[in-house]
Amino acid sequence: MEAKQWTVQIYLTEDGDETHARAVLSTRDTSTLTGRGTARRNPVDRPVPEIGDELAAGRALEDLAVRLHDVATDDIIQLAGPART
Repeated sequence: MEAKQWTVQIYLTEDGDETHARAVLSTRDTSTLTGRGTARRNPVDRPVPEIGDELAAGRALEDLAVRLHDVATDDIIQLAGPART
């Protein structure tokens, strides 16, 4: 059985009350896919940077999951049809 490893790196940046996250998936065949997410702190809320990081990163991972699913769906569509003999 072959083991495969895919790596996701999450990059976080803060700009005032906004936190931006970028989740980058790298696979063995050197393809990459990127998801993005943003969190905005309500001005009346206490500033807790970890919460913005968690929300932005979670949203970036959700976006990445949708994009990865779309890639798989496109691959299935391209390969659908009668088997070649």
